[in-house]
Amino acid sequence: MTRFVLRRFVAMIVLLFVISFVTFSLFQLGPADPAAAACGQECTPQRIAEARVALGMDKPFLSQYFAYMSGLLGDRTVGAPGSGPLCSWPCLGKSFQTNEDVTTIIGRALPYTVSVASGAIVLWTIAGVGLGLLAALRKGRLTDKLIVGAASIGVSLPIPVTGLLLLLMFVSTLDLLPFTTNEIVSPFGAAGPGGWFLNYLLPWVALAVLFSAQYIRVTRSNMLETFGEDFMRTARSKGMPRRRVVFKHGVRAGITPVVTMLGMDIGVLLGGAVLTEQIFSVPGVGFTAVHAAQSGDLPVTMAITMMAAFFIIVANVLVDVAYAVIDPRVRVA
Repeated sequence: MTRFVLRRFVAMIVLLFVISFVTFSLFQLGPADPAAAACGQECTPQRIAEARVALGMDKPFLSQYFAYMSGLLGDRTVGAPGSGPLCSWPCLGKSFQTNEDVTTIIGRALPYTVSVASGAIVLWTIAGVGLGLLAALRKGRLTDKLIVGAASIGVSLPIPVTGLLLLLMFVSTLDLLPFTTNEIVSPFGAAGPGGWFLNYLLPWVALAVLFSAQYIRVTRSNMLETFGEDFMRTARSKGMPRRRVVFKHGVRAGITPVVTMLGMDIGVLLGGAVLTEQIFSVPGVGFTAVHAAQSGDLPVTMAITMMAAFFIIVANVLVDVAYAVIDPRVRVA
């Protein structure tokens, strides 16, 4: 098990460096000129050239890349060595719009995204796996048909449509829930866990409907297949209680594809968070990324892109480890 984890960890480090290099290359060598973006709207060729020197873009490409990556190890100056502004560790550059450290901007937005994402993950995992298992146990009955029908509707609902319907129904029409406010960031603030829960309930549901519908279908399908396996019939023939057969043997064997899905969906979650944060005006990472892209703030856009790639890779490594714990046969691969 230790060797398996070490192999995955080394592969993760290598992949992170590859992705950082590719991302840096795309933004630095792409059609958008960072020097022109940093210069502002009224730029002469002379001012663009001065901005290029100030940003250190007159240096060779590899020198720029290693200077950028050095900010992950300690403080660095942004732009010309010794004369540019100091950027504190961990440094991902400075915003063209506000001249703030990019890490400060992301750090301010990240708690909102964590609140939206964490609640949605818990909600769709519990609802998807629980209802999928219930549908499998009640195969062919009314409960199964209702759950499968609801899942079919949920899969066909895009996140923006779900979000707007929830706002129209529970905020505008019925006035049962408050509109999401930016003043509540975590359950440990002045509003407490209850206020935090009510504040983010609609964004959670908007994100969870689509994902939980997919989890219901996958869980139901895998559990039905698992229930027909020989080891399940053997366990039942030994006189084990049905509850023990289902939860000790069936769920453990049938849940592994769901664990894989969860790791992939955590990576996809940032895309869903972009839509959800826009609809509910939550100033999270997705909201910040859209604003940065629209305003041409390349350092912020590039940093969020790299951060998203980092979370996707880490999530997949954690899923590999969890998969190996659940199913030891994976460690051999």
